[in-house]
Amino acid sequence: MAPRGRSSITILVRWAVALLLALGVERALALPEICTQCPGSVQNLSKVALYCKTTRELMLHARCCLNQNGTILGLDLQNCSLEDPGPDFHQAHTTIIMILPQDVNCPGGINAWNTITSYIDNQICQGQKNLCNNTGNPEMCPENGSCVPDGPGFLQCVCADGFHGYKCMRQGSFSLLMFFGILGSTTLSISILLWGTQRRKAKTS
Repeated sequence: MAPRGRSSITILVRWAVALLLALGVERALALPEICTQCPGSVQNLSKVALYCKTTRELMLHARCCLNQNGTILGLDLQNCSLEDPGPDFHQAHTTIIMILPQDVNCPGGINAWNTITSYIDNQICQGQKNLCNNTGNPEMCPENGSCVPDGPGFLQCVCADGFHGYKCMRQGSFSLLMFFGILGSTTLSISILLWGTQRRKAKTS
């Protein structure tokens, strides 16, 4: 018969293993879809792997190099049968280095990256540019808004606190009560109108 202390340790070890497995499954489920769009993992000698291994607190998962918050900083899609990255590509808008098949262009083109290098079998996009700093139009965003990068070749204008609406020209908070009130009353009016029309048709027939 095993000592009681050893039995308790065994139970604790089992609980610890179960907890680690649960955390591993949770992390796997939370992995962005773009990272698993192609089978396999990042090649050991690719620039994404080298960048990830030489930068502290970064980790390789499937085709991505992620930080501890799950933000994609590197993406290696070489050797993938892709014509374009697909609808999940927006998940990689924070990418610093990206390797794509030769037939897939770097998103945003030369205006979105510091360096684009083409090889026989892939393209490497490095150093995502901040279009908010590079745009030649200082009036890209309205006076009450600020420019925020939104991925390679994209930006968005975010309204300052206290402003909303078209070109951030409306001051004050957005009234959800008024919005849903107008939406509800409009829907109710249309429903009553359609109901009355159908009822009139039924009587005449």
